[in-house]
Formats: sequence, structure tokens, C-alpha cells
Amino acid sequence: MTTSGVSMIDYSIIVIYILGTTGFGAWFVKRSRNMQGFTLAGNIIPGWAIGLSLLATYLSSISFLANPGKSYAADWRPFVFSLTLPIAVWIAARWFIPHYRNTVKTTAYEYLEQRFGLWARLYMGTAYILLQIGRFAVVLYLTALALAALLNIEITTLILVLGALTILYTLLGGFAAVIWTDVVQSIVLFFGGLLCLYLLIQQMPGGWAQLSATAASENKFSLGEMDLNFAIQGFWVILIFGIVENLKNFSVDQNYIQRFLSAPSEREARKSLWLGGLLYIPVSALFFMIGTALFVYYLNIPAENLPAKADQVFPYFIVHELPVGLVGLVIAGVLAAGMSTLDSSLNSSATVWTIDFYQRLLNANASDERQVRVIRITTAVIGVIATLASLVMINAKTALDVWWKISAIFGGGMLGLFLIAFMYKKLQSWQAQIATVVGVIFVAWATSSKVWFAGAAWEFPLHTMMIGVCGTFIIMLAGGMLGWFGRRG
Repeated sequence: MTTSGVSMIDYSIIVIYILGTTGFGAWFVKRSRNMQGFTLAGNIIPGWAIGLSLLATYLSSISFLANPGKSYAADWRPFVFSLTLPIAVWIAARWFIPHYRNTVKTTAYEYLEQRFGLWARLYMGTAYILLQIGRFAVVLYLTALALAALLNIEITTLILVLGALTILYTLLGGFAAVIWTDVVQSIVLFFGGLLCLYLLIQQMPGGWAQLSATAASENKFSLGEMDLNFAIQGFWVILIFGIVENLKNFSVDQNYIQRFLSAPSEREARKSLWLGGLLYIPVSALFFMIGTALFVYYLNIPAENLPAKADQVFPYFIVHELPVGLVGLVIAGVLAAGMSTLDSSLNSSATVWTIDFYQRLLNANASDERQVRVIRITTAVIGVIATLASLVMINAKTALDVWWKISAIFGGGMLGLFLIAFMYKKLQSWQAQIATVVGVIFVAWATSSKVWFAGAAWEFPLHTMMIGVCGTFIIMLAGGMLGWFGRRG
């Protein structure tokens, strides 16, 4: 028996889940009464829990809804991004984790000051906080947008409620709340997706045989064009982008570094990274398979009023095809994917502000009690700013495109700066400054639509996925050349 809407039973499940998650996160307030507890959860979280938290951080409501939309409309080429994880995980487990656990106390950007001075720490900290505010705003907006269509509730109300509840439990429970709520949310998300795929296959006349045969004949499992054309989103472009983007996550994203530092030992930190990184491959495959199954399902069982936009087909299936009770569970999965991203962004950005700005610049001798008060206030302030930014996106049709350009410019130099600090041991501060500026200028040009010079229009000739890749390599090349000429001089 299916439903054509959301029943009171489903609403009850959703409300219970939201309140339960908020209460569960707030329960960890006792563990967050000092800075060690608030920022690193007291270094007592087991590796398996940190691994599931890493998985939840990787996922978001965007992945939950957008990945099925991509494979429904086209093929599995975005899955290539997931296949790059073992490479990035191996590099990070081999070099980055021991490096950070031996050189910094709380944030990734302490190391940049050790290498190049205060400017590098403040540049990375500022870029990171701005990126996380934008990330929080985008994910909150898209989560609320999806839920508004599913639940028929005003999007403004959803943004305010979800934003406030996430701020509340993150502010009270600190990093322990982030880790353990992420563990719950990753489980809810996985089983919600698994149930959807199972029901899709069960309701097809030919079951799995029909799904696999139709998908193969329609080339739905393709991983993209294999030729070396870097102007299109083919296999190699996504592969290179995935390696660079994942290395960026594991090297300079405080979301991940904080988890590595919170583990009780280096061995547990490595275990958590391998667990979270490798689990993402089958979980992402699950959601791409849902999109392929939706394509075959509606190809054989036409539906009235099927949405024209691919991203809206999975929500349509959830509301119109799932039995009462499962609708609420799957929508809870959408919430889980969104909230696991929001709390991570909030806690990590508040940590960076408190450690890299307040303690470093404003009050080096602040007591532990004072720092905890500041980080809680900062959590609330950043959360409110990001929630208001999310509200602005409701009426701004191009907000997302503008944001991705801004984030590319701010984040374009982060991985490159870390790599030249990590790899070029003799590189001086002024040389790193020049290399970073060159890279950021390149990214700013490449993300703009067109630049006129000498009467001609100059555009970035490769696919937009290659902008960050090229920016990183330009910084590394500039840094290497400056270091070489410096030694020659």
C-alpha cells in the first residue's frame, strides 16, 4: 500500500527524529565544559565512530538528492569522484595524519604560521570560515528546499527551525555532539537509501534483471568519455578533480583535521580515515543506483505529473510511492544528510575563529573557561549569519552560481599553499606569498566568464572542474620556481 502524500505517522517520525537528534547532541554538554572537550571531544572517541562521522561529513542532503538526479538524467560519471578516495586516503594516512598530530594542537592553520608566518595562518583561517559560512548556507537552503517540496511547509520556516536546532545542539554539545549525532545520521541515511532501492527493485515487473538489462542498454552505467579531452566532463577530468579535491579535504579542511586530532592515537585516526573514506564508495554507489533504478522504473511504469527536473524525481518517488511510515524514515534521511554537514561546518569554523583569531590575536592568556564562552558565542554568531545567508538565497536565483565562484576564489589557494609548505622545506615566506597571489589571481580570472585583453576575449579553455586543479598546480609551480631562483641567487 502506498501513499500520495505525507501522513501524520510520517510527520510524527520526522518530528521525533529532529527532537531526538537535538536532544542527543545537547546531552553531551557535560563533555564540552573545557576547550579540549569542546574542540576535540576529549580525545576519547573511538576510530570507528570518527570514521562514520567522516562519512556523514562527506555526505549531505545535496548528495542524497542530487546524486540520484545525476544518474537518473545521465550516467554514473560523477561516481568517478568516489573512486579517487583510496588514492587520497592513502596519501593522507601516510603523510598528513602523522604530520598534523605531531605539529599542531587544534587547528590545521597553526602549521602554516610555523612555516610562513602569521599571514598564512590568517589567510587560511579567513578563507576557511567564509567557505564554511557559505557551505552551511547552501546546504541549509537546499535541505529546506527539498523538505518544503516533500512536506508542503514554507521554506522560510524550515530554514529558521533547522538552523536554530543545529546551532543549539552544536553550541551545547561541542565536538562530541557533532561526532555522535553524525554516527546516528550516517546510519539513518544509509538505511533510508537502502530501503528505497529495495522497494524500487521489488516494484519493477522484472526486478533486478530488468533494471540491469535496461540500464546497460541505455548506457546508464557509463563513467564518461575516456579520451583525453579536458574541456568536457569526462572520466579523466573527474578523476583528476577528485584526487585534488579529496587531498584538499584531508590536508586543509578543519572538518577533517579536527577529527584526525580528536582520535586517541595515530592508529585510530588512520583507521577512521580508511573506514570513512572507503565506506563512501558503496554509499555513493547506492544513491547513484537509486537514480538509475528511478529511470528504469518510470520508463516502465509511467507516472502522471512526473517532475521535469531530475533532482525532483527522487522526492516525488518518496512521497508518492513509499508506504506510510517509510516516507517519514526516508525524509529523516534527508534531514540526517543535511544536519551532519551543518554541525561540522559550525563547530569547525567556530574552532578556527577562537583558536586562530581570538586566542592568537586578541587574548593569548585567556582562561580555558573564557575560551569556552567565546567558542559558544562564536558558534551562535556564525550559525545566525549562515542561516540569514540561507534566507537570502530564497529570492536570489543565481545565488548558488555566485557563491561557487566566490568559494573557488577564496579556496583556490588553500591546497596549493599547504603543499608548498609541506613539500618545499626551504621556501621562504615572501616566496609563498607571491606564489599564493599568483594562484588566486589565476582562479579569479578562470572563474570569471570572460576577460578582455589587447582587444581579444580570453576564457579558461578547460572544463570548470579543472580551475581548482590548475590553480593548485600553478601555486606549486610558482613556489618551486621562486625557491629555485632564490637558491641560485
